[in-house]
Amino acid sequence: MRVFIVIPTLNEEHHIARVIAGLETFSLERNAPIIIADGGSTDGTREIVRAISEQNSLVQLLENPARLQSAAVNLAVETYGDGYDFVIRLDAHSEYPADYCDVLLEEAERTGAASVVTSMVAVGQGGAQKVIASAQNSPFGNGGSAHRNASDGEWVGHGHHALMRVDAFREVGGYDGTFSHNEDAELDYRLVQAGHKIWLTSRTKVLYHPRSTLQSLWRQYFNFGRGRARNVAKHRMRLAKRQLIVAALFPALLLALLVPVSPIFAFPLMLWLAGCFVAGVMISVGSGKAVDAAAGFVAGLMHAAWSAGFWYQRIIK
Repeated sequence: MRVFIVIPTLNEEHHIARVIAGLETFSLERNAPIIIADGGSTDGTREIVRAISEQNSLVQLLENPARLQSAAVNLAVETYGDGYDFVIRLDAHSEYPADYCDVLLEEAERTGAASVVTSMVAVGQGGAQKVIASAQNSPFGNGGSAHRNASDGEWVGHGHHALMRVDAFREVGGYDGTFSHNEDAELDYRLVQAGHKIWLTSRTKVLYHPRSTLQSLWRQYFNFGRGRARNVAKHRMRLAKRQLIVAALFPALLLALLVPVSPIFAFPLMLWLAGCFVAGVMISVGSGKAVDAAAGFVAGLMHAAWSAGFWYQRIIK
């Protein structure tokens, strides 16, 4: 089985060398190229990659003029995919077990899946980021998504992208290169529609470093909501029940603007705040950390941002 690795980057000078170093043993044993598809970094990312490639010819820098991660993977498959069976997609701001790529290949061979996806666990490094990580790891924050929670291994409709068969990827046309967010779910939808199967492995996982400020977290989830709205429009799909509930949140909260007309319009806001408080207490009790009581409100912020982005895309865009 021939495999190559793609890592989309944009200003990842603090992480890229560490991620590449963790892949070198696998890369050398499998003769697997490591393609860094850079979207125009203005820090030292490209210089770091060039320096590494001088010592290791399997590491290659690929310029990605379209900048988006979806376009980066498409370009890498177009440029390097001939003669390869599998492509593994990694993110520069995540951490991976030493046997990560080996496990993905073993799972692909064992299951025959067109795509092997993984669970993702958020890990904070300090302050607000730890609370954000707790929010994202909680069922209240992630809505019970299979790839955000513990799994024994199962067939799924979507998961955190890790490995794909090159022929299946090409058959469905790769990522939609215009998607900046939710491109993975969009591709997964087309894979399943084409009759391919997606396996969520329980044998490995990704450690993900979330946003470290509430402002950047809001922007991220706002864009997630926009991406989901684009998926709905493109494929005329229905939202899952949990997504319908979240989508209704922002319009419900806006009713608070009508409080001068009647106090009853404050009810959705008060209910949301109460839900965030209860969720925060539960998260805190589960972790044993008092600071995690704030995670309920962080999760509520994520939901509100997702809902706002969803309706922005549906109505304004």
